[in-house]
Amino acid sequence: MNETIATRCKGNDPDQFPESGHFVAVSDGLWDNGAACGRRYQLRCISGPKRPCKRGSIVAEVVDFCKKDPCPSTLVLSSKAFNAISRFSDVKINVEYADSSKCVQEEGISFRLL
Repeated sequence: MNETIATRCKGNDPDQFPESGHFVAVSDGLWDNGAACGRRYQLRCISGPKRPCKRGSIVAEVVDFCKKDPCPSTLVLSSKAFNAISRFSDVKINVEYADSSKCVQEEGISFRLL
């Protein structure tokens, strides 16, 4: 039996989560009254205790609003997303993020359009 988690973006839709498992919930600052749903962010770990950062970046999709009040961070990452950019699962990390629709990727190098 598969248990579906209800989200603010797509309720109980079982297809709401990306196949990669890289998804996030966002705080009020990024939520934009729900307009953030489906938005994709390029994420990269930049610092944290015990040098947790892995090289590279991932793209994660917004599927929910952070349910905690106040939200503990701007973005709350799924376990798969977190583990893709951090070597340790038990630390807080600082993440650089950019709306991936404003990024262009060419030959493995990403550029942010300003």
